[in-house]
Amino acid sequence: MEMCGATALTWSHTICPSLHLPRSVSTREARRSFSVWCVSDQDPKWSATCDYYNPGYSLLWLSSFGISNWLFSLGFFKIIITLRVFLQGNKMIISVTGATGFIGRRLVQRLHADNHSVHVLTRSKSNAETIFPAKDFPGIKIAEEPEWKDSIQGSTGVVNLAGLPISTRWSPEIKKEIKQSRIRVTSKVVELINSAPDDIRPKVFVSATAVGYYGTSETQVFDEQSPSGKDYLAEVCREWESTALKVNGGVRVALIRIGVVLGKDGGALAKMIPMFKLFAGGPLGSGTQWFSWIHLEDIVNLIYETLSNPSYKGVINGTAPNPVRLAELCDQLGHALGRPSWLPVPDFALKAVLGEGATVVLEGQKVLPTQAKKLGFPFKYSYVKDALQAILS
Repeated sequence: MEMCGATALTWSHTICPSLHLPRSVSTREARRSFSVWCVSDQDPKWSATCDYYNPGYSLLWLSSFGISNWLFSLGFFKIIITLRVFLQGNKMIISVTGATGFIGRRLVQRLHADNHSVHVLTRSKSNAETIFPAKDFPGIKIAEEPEWKDSIQGSTGVVNLAGLPISTRWSPEIKKEIKQSRIRVTSKVVELINSAPDDIRPKVFVSATAVGYYGTSETQVFDEQSPSGKDYLAEVCREWESTALKVNGGVRVALIRIGVVLGKDGGALAKMIPMFKLFAGGPLGSGTQWFSWIHLEDIVNLIYETLSNPSYKGVINGTAPNPVRLAELCDQLGHALGRPSWLPVPDFALKAVLGEGATVVLEGQKVLPTQAKKLGFPFKYSYVKDALQAILS
């Protein structure tokens, strides 16, 4: 029997150890309850429970109001497998910081489409209401900071995606805000989770971090067990993660170290595509730096799975299984757009525009999603060529 994310069944009473069920039962629901009875017409004690019996082999599928019964009869054995899917029990209440950002918007859309309750934790209610208008997102709760406590208490889980974008010129003030914007919001969320009474405290806390944790290298390969780097972004990520880990010990914590997210209308591609369309695209710097990417749909699905699957905990790299050199990304992007990738942007030009922030694009790291693969996460886009074709089609 095949069950998605369910605990394996064990027999409390065995009549036929070699029993084979002829097909699998599969469900996407996060919570489910199975009851199994094996009944023999030669055993009066067990046969007394029979309300259905058909000698030989038969299969009956009944479905009503989310409750489904499999009735198998194999010779003189009767197996009744009752699969009860409690739809209301599957409904999550998720509070999200950074919900108006590139990843956050798509996550909110996914949760809302699947009929989960969403609390958007924001500093600007008017901005959030523009992005999530009530007519398109009925039932979504938009809460400014004074209301965060009431939103978090009673939530099933909290997703923390807040933080100032790093793809800008780094002045001393911006560097301070890059760090503090992440630490401040994470600290506030952790404090509110910890102060919630046990019976209404969220059960799971998913906090974003970044592959910048590992530092940069053209030769090393990093996974979740690799040590942290020594540069500024590694320092930011360490403090970001250590703040998240201060959450109550009874809360399941997942730290997702996110790579460069590829998708429509935002992220890295929003800056690259216009240049390629003008026949002015090409690699940044040498082009030999590693580019650890992930499709927007996959990172949203990874966060979604982490919320509902208790196996997902600790550090998980949010990157695709096949990172590429930046030159290859640009070649594939040019091919998808029908444009050449022929005009590299030299290091000095980027440093003139971005200052120290140019390290974000001039230096990279090869990061593998070892933990996600071990957990069996199904990446939809494992290769950058397929990801770009899907995005640009």
